Amino acid sequence: MSNDQQYKPATQAVWAGEQRLFEGNATQVPVVHSVSFGYDDMEEWMDVALGNKPGHIYSRNTNPTVDVFEEKVRVLEHAEAATSASTGMGIISSTLFTLLAPGDRVVSVKDTYGGTNRLFTEFLPRQNVNVTLCDTMDEDEVEAEVAKGCNVLYLETPTNPTIKIVDLERLARVGKAAGAVVIVDNTFATPINQNPLLLGADLVVHSATKFMGGHADALGGVVAGKEELIKRIYGYREIVGGTLHPMSAYLLLRGMKTMHLRIQRQNENAQALAEFLSGHPNVERVLYPGLPDHPGHDIARKQMRGFGGMLSFIVKGNTFEDAARCLTRLKLARRAANLGSVETIAGPPATTSHVECTAEERAAMGIPESLIRYSVGIEDVEDLKADLDQALR
Repeated sequence: MSNDQQYKPATQAVWAGEQRLFEGNATQVPVVHSVSFGYDDMEEWMDVALGNKPGHIYSRNTNPTVDVFEEKVRVLEHAEAATSASTGMGIISSTLFTLLAPGDRVVSVKDTYGGTNRLFTEFLPRQNVNVTLCDTMDEDEVEAEVAKGCNVLYLETPTNPTIKIVDLERLARVGKAAGAVVIVDNTFATPINQNPLLLGADLVVHSATKFMGGHADALGGVVAGKEELIKRIYGYREIVGGTLHPMSAYLLLRGMKTMHLRIQRQNENAQALAEFLSGHPNVERVLYPGLPDHPGHDIARKQMRGFGGMLSFIVKGNTFEDAARCLTRLKLARRAANLGSVETIAGPPATTSHVECTAEERAAMGIPESLIRYSVGIEDVEDLKADLDQALR
């Protein structure tokens, strides 16, 4: 777009990266399956290979379809640059392994996605990277740990699956003061509801598989932020080889065109369902930042434009079996390890976000076995209410 921010997010989701006509005057982004790109002029080929001229050499590195996807995310997240990978964990791991070296220190919170948490507890320590995980709700602790010295401050908000809210503006300021690179996982919020870079973060990561694609038919991950950092992450991902496939990029792009509409509906549905579940006799507690009694409600109101389509609730009884009985009776929900799709998806952390962890590890993270992670779809909210009611009763 000629001026990245002259349009609002709903317009950017449709037009960013796509205002020109494509090959053969096509109005839609072509899926370019070619592995390589040929040049008759050797000087031009060398200029492209050295990065002195725009173009493509090999699709493990860059690809025309993938470029459009990255540009759309870059605009929506108010970033200088963006790069992608084949999955959300592909881009998260590429980002962390690019920025951290033996002897470095990363500070994060305990309530990160299970795959990310495993990087912090298992893979990064193997590389002699020091990891400190703080109580997610204790921002004083995070601030104190960052002040001790920190190369990377990694945050996630809302968190998966406990839906906790982190004060991005405060902690980004603390991270910057310590000279740390501040990274935020924005998967649950999406760029429609929240822009971490505008709150002080250096990088924002997404599992594009989720709300960006919105149809549970394409895997992908993306990071956006400062150009110098993105170039370094791209260089690592290029060599490691976790490339986003052009067909996946196309499907993600198609999904993103309706992202604003989908997220608006999911925000509305989730709010209504959270309020309904809060009064249900068989629900112990509802975790959703749109509820006034949520511990992060005030911060969410400050930094988010909508409270999101993800909620969790704890079934009375407090055992996995109690959650399982409810889940198996749901008629309008996929029992699956995904989220952010047009249809409602539900499941326990034991088989979804924290399947890599033991019950004891989940308990240590404050994740009850009777918790159900509920990704709200775009269905009629009255039908969803009735379905939840009959399953819980």
